[in-house]
This record gives sequence, C-alpha cells and structure tokens, in this order.
Amino acid sequence: MCNSGLIKGEDGNIRCFWAGTDPLYLRYHDEEWGIPVSDDIRLFEKICLEGFQTGLSWLTILRKRENFRAAFNDFDFSKIVHYNERDIERLMNDKGIVRHRGKIVSVINNARQAIKLVQEKSSLAAYFRSFEPPQAERFQTVDFATLKANPTTEASRRLSGDMKRRGWTFVGPTTVYAFMQATGMVNDHIEGCYCYCKIKAVQEVFIPPR
Repeated sequence: MCNSGLIKGEDGNIRCFWAGTDPLYLRYHDEEWGIPVSDDIRLFEKICLEGFQTGLSWLTILRKRENFRAAFNDFDFSKIVHYNERDIERLMNDKGIVRHRGKIVSVINNARQAIKLVQEKSSLAAYFRSFEPPQAERFQTVDFATLKANPTTEASRRLSGDMKRRGWTFVGPTTVYAFMQATGMVNDHIEGCYCYCKIKAVQEVFIPPR
C-alpha cells in the first residue's frame, strides 16, 4: 500500500487500497461500495452483516454472504422476526456463516426493531437517509489519512445512538459508519480512485425516500 491509500490494479485502474487483488473484493469495490441503496431488505442485510463483521475482516463476510442469505431467508426481516430457539440452534450449526450466538440473536432482535421502524417511518430507507450528513460535516478532502483518523463521524454517532435507543444491537458508531459508507450515504472512495467521481455522480442524482 502506498501512502496515498491508492493502488494500481492489473487492469490499470487506480483504486482504494483496501480493494486489494481478490476478484470478489474488487467487484464489491467497483460495483457496489458507495452506491446508494433504497431497498429495505438489502439495507437490513447490510447493517446485520456489518454487525457480523465486528472483529473480522469484511472479505471474510463477503465470502460468506450467499451462505448468510440462504441461512437468514435472504434477510427478509418480516420472516426473521418469527425465528425461535430452534432457528438459533440451526444457525449455530451452519458452518457456512459466522457462528456467533450473540450476533445471530442480534439479527432476530433487529428484525423486530426493523418492523417497528417501517411502521413508524414507512421504510428503513427513509429512516436511514434522514441521518445523511449535511455537506458542512463532510471531510474537505477524502484521503487515506482523513479516513484512518475518522472511523466514526458525528452523523454515525447520531444514527448509532438513535438505533440503540430504539433497541437495535451491534450498531456501534464504527459499525454504523461502515454501513453509511457502503450504502452510499457518504462517498468515501479516496480521491484519485477511479470510482470516486462515478459514485459522486450517482449520488448526486439519487432521490432518497421520504
């Protein structure tokens, strides 16, 4: 990794260093990370997988994502809300996912909170987007040093605090900020990454749900 936080891929494109060389991670960086998400199921999946990622690498989770989807009914929280102790034991015996009882129970708990939020706010997307940071709070320059020094932000702390008050678990401000980065609430591709301008353009025309 160079000091700029950027690397040049075999295809000649300049990318954020964390994309590395793994084909799966490269596709995630190039085609998914930072693109705005408005689908509630995918938003619920992402916040849950960020919780599972705690203490692990995101690549580990990414490699298991299809297994997670199969195990958790594609993260349809209207189905997960009905999970019981038998489902917990089933998941604890599933070698294809991260078998952490606390994180598994957290997904079921968070499904209940998601149902309540949809009833109150009309959608998870509308709720999450209401915490999108104003431009005045954003970094003047998106570079490696700035991102490394800011694993949380004022916006992620606000969202994390509100989610915790509502009963969500495994939603600390660092986890929540990673969620915000991944789902396009901010554009944290490092300036100079070939995706930076592409994501900026997509975000500028994205109409958030209200």
